[in-house]
Amino acid sequence: MERRLAAILAADVVGYTRLMGLDEVGTLRRLTDLREKVLAPLITEHRGRIVKLMGDGLLVEFTSAVDCVVCAMAWQEQVTNAEAVGDVDKRLQFRIGINLGDVIVEGDDIHGDGVNIAARLERLAEPGGICFSGDAYRQVRGKIEADFGDLGERELKNVAEPVRVYRVRALGSDGASTGRGEEPLPLPDKPSVAVLPFANMSGDAEQEYFSDGITEDIITELSRFDELFVIARNSTFSYKGKSVRVQEIARDLGVAYVVEGSVRKAGARVRITAQLIEAASGNHIWAERYDGELENIFDLQDEITRAIATVLPIRLQGAIHENARRKPSENLTAYDYYLRGRWLFDQTSGQNPETLALLRKAVELDPGCAHAYGAIAIAYAYSVFTLSPLSADPTIEARANIERALAAGTGNAFIHSNAADVYLICGDHDLAMNHSQKALSINPNEIDALLNRGFLEAYTGNPLGGAEHLVEALRYNPQAPDYFKEPLAEAYYMARDYERAIEIYRRWQNPPIHMYTHLAACYAQLGRMDEAQAAAAIFKEGCPPDADFDFYAAAHARLCKYSEDAEHWLEGYRKVGLLN
Repeated sequence: MERRLAAILAADVVGYTRLMGLDEVGTLRRLTDLREKVLAPLITEHRGRIVKLMGDGLLVEFTSAVDCVVCAMAWQEQVTNAEAVGDVDKRLQFRIGINLGDVIVEGDDIHGDGVNIAARLERLAEPGGICFSGDAYRQVRGKIEADFGDLGERELKNVAEPVRVYRVRALGSDGASTGRGEEPLPLPDKPSVAVLPFANMSGDAEQEYFSDGITEDIITELSRFDELFVIARNSTFSYKGKSVRVQEIARDLGVAYVVEGSVRKAGARVRITAQLIEAASGNHIWAERYDGELENIFDLQDEITRAIATVLPIRLQGAIHENARRKPSENLTAYDYYLRGRWLFDQTSGQNPETLALLRKAVELDPGCAHAYGAIAIAYAYSVFTLSPLSADPTIEARANIERALAAGTGNAFIHSNAADVYLICGDHDLAMNHSQKALSINPNEIDALLNRGFLEAYTGNPLGGAEHLVEALRYNPQAPDYFKEPLAEAYYMARDYERAIEIYRRWQNPPIHMYTHLAACYAQLGRMDEAQAAAAIFKEGCPPDADFDFYAAAHARLCKYSEDAEHWLEGYRKVGLLN
């Protein structure tokens, strides 16, 4: 068995099935022309070898990582130029993944982890972008003039150890710094701000939840101002612990201003520092330090929020409403438990049993802690989709706790948003829509409320309208985790646009096991039964031994207001053999 070290490039056309559906002959002709007139000469010029063509993809081998990355950058640039004219919806774009690793040689073909990792990295790249491994980065750094970005360690499917992932784009490129190969996100027509995770300076890793909670609260409170465009926490938290220039973050997120700061908690006192930066110039417009007793933490947060809003270059119209802030709890100890529980919920998608214990401690100490009741309700409600529900009928506890949350948090957009989620899962569509409308009327910038509205539209007979709402909502969260996009995939399924749904599911990193049932249903509806059975097999292999799929399917069908939509999901499951 022959082995050798190689730089491997894996490339794939974005949305190829959709493009073939739009113009089969034209797409195939343009792809062939690109391969013959652009890609093959480039690969030869950079001393590469095409190992094989794979439908819409290519596998290429290089002896030098530098040659490989330089070729990939030229590849994306020349493809973009070649496709710059004509119908935007029909343009060809590639994703590229690169790895430096050991390969097994078999004739003209190559195999092994070195190849597999390159293929997995290709899935991480944005359209027009390039992702490559830490092993490749170590060979090219300092040898290529380019803009590199560290995307952190990623778990890759069927790869034993996490892989450090980087992206690259040419210096001076007009593309976004994520390597998307697109124009930077346009600035909104009102002051736009991203609040980065405040650094935990307490010297205690267990206090991470506190600095995260402070950041989330500031984001929430800034979002209440309809004069501001505020990026959601999931996008800003993707930069946590990374050394990234403010200008780069602002380009990635499409904002004019960035807020960063730190929290130092010591005993009964806390010090919060914050600064506002104009991204284009890098100028520090405002900076301040706040010291106080923990019992006055809400006053400190109020002061920070008001100060940031005041110093933005566009004057805010009107006074800040007296009741703009809705505090999760007036009891700091209860708030502390709520922050711990919420932080753990976000880290584990609600699958850690300690989450409920922490949230229950919060409401035990403060029976008026609406946010904690809401979080408990959400944990129960969504457990119906985990294949390990928290009780025989989790919707009973979900209803009881959301009613407590509503009683304690009347007029709070986030709580009404939670209620919309819970009542939808319970199958009470009218009540869900009522709370969705209340949430948006209170705070039209509440990201959960915006997403809920799209989710509701999709499951109440308007899947295309729901998809439009979801796409708009995700603009506030450009780097949303994959689970934020699940409702969009479901909306496309219900709109019978199975290819778009599949494209979302295929790009999912570390998906929950139930996602494979949705993917299987999409393939089954297209008649692609081999792929449908493969997805179903992954589900069956990975689901808990006591999983009750009939219960899951019934819960999923209950989301649908109309029987024909419910039957559409059940039909997909039956076609692939998941249901009788």
